[in-house]
Amino acid sequence: MAALTIRNVDDALKTQLRIRAAQHGVSMEEEARRILRDALARAGTAPTPMGQRLLSRFGGTASIDFTPPARQAPRTPPLWTEGA
Repeated sequence: MAALTIRNVDDALKTQLRIRAAQHGVSMEEEARRILRDALARAGTAPTPMGQRLLSRFGGTASIDFTPPARQAPRTPPLWTEGA
């Protein structure tokens, strides 16, 4: 097993880690290992494409009979005059 030293950790972060470790009943080292393991496991999985996420979220509410509203031409931008 490799050893890892992390320097310059903020006191507030160390306190949060200590509290979280105590809540889980493990040492600070074990809690840090768990956090790293979980974060890297999530990072290793490919994200779900946006279209699939939208379909899974809104697929039950969509209908084939849906007709989008008619589009309108954009408004004419105001004229800019110098000194106005």
